[in-house]
Amino acid sequence: MAEYKNLFTQTTVVGPGEVGVALPPGNSQRRLKKPKFNYWLAKLGNGQLGPFYLGKLGFWSIACGVIAFEIIGLNMLASVNWSPVQFVRQLFWLGLEPPPPQYGLSIPPMHDGGWWLLAGFFLTTSIMLWWLRIYRRARALRMGTHVAWAFAAAIWLYLVLGFIRPVLMGSWSEAVPFGIFPHLDWTAAFSIRYGNLFYNPFHMLSIVFLYGSVLLFGMHGATILAVSRYGGEREIEQIVDRGTASERAALFWRWTMGFNATMESVHRWAWWFAVLCPLTGGIGILLSGTVVDNWYLWAVKHGVAPAYPSTGVVDPAR
Repeated sequence: MAEYKNLFTQTTVVGPGEVGVALPPGNSQRRLKKPKFNYWLAKLGNGQLGPFYLGKLGFWSIACGVIAFEIIGLNMLASVNWSPVQFVRQLFWLGLEPPPPQYGLSIPPMHDGGWWLLAGFFLTTSIMLWWLRIYRRARALRMGTHVAWAFAAAIWLYLVLGFIRPVLMGSWSEAVPFGIFPHLDWTAAFSIRYGNLFYNPFHMLSIVFLYGSVLLFGMHGATILAVSRYGGEREIEQIVDRGTASERAALFWRWTMGFNATMESVHRWAWWFAVLCPLTGGIGILLSGTVVDNWYLWAVKHGVAPAYPSTGVVDPAR
């Protein structure tokens, strides 16, 4: 067992704290707090906490996020008459709803959707500032900007749901409410309203990429763990100098899959599958109501789904 280390038999190595590389001129070198080590965090990954670098973008992103969180939370608390007990009991059912349809894209009173609009503004600002922070930190470290663009794919779906589609539809009421079950209820109602999203081809693609990315990440993670006794987790070394871990992993994939990914290509597959999930999902949502009013009728028209037998009832959507 001395040579075999995996997820369940890890050795936690604790040494001097790693403070990171020096940044190029023009970047702040100030990092907050000295490194500390956490035993339980080391069970999940590297046990080092800190040093942290926040910067102006990070500070304002967190500040805007806290404001949005407070607006949503206080409105939920007000909806249960400021009762902490009821707030905890009903938390999953509480929500902050967008303005009613009669307001269109105008700014409504605070008690009738204005708080939702304000919370959305601060939350969106927080997310965009954090994206910019991710991009700039990657550039400062001379890294690729892959993480930033993957985050941008998720932001695309967020903006379609809460901003782009409501603007195209001419009403903030088309947006998603804040809250756990209210959000799920909106999704179910949205699907029913537009003839079942299961017939939306972009929804189909989104699910394919969702399941596909889960499968790819699972297969890749399992393969690396399986060859960790041979140093498979040192993937960069295995890319440029293929050792016994890479060779065994490739042989295993050829035996079980018929072909094999490389230590590099599997990450590209997984990145694209994960990114295309919210991209295609956002396109499907954006087309609902703006281009297609009923996805079931669309599917029947294009031969994707069979038509139901006639019942003599006239479909008002036709």
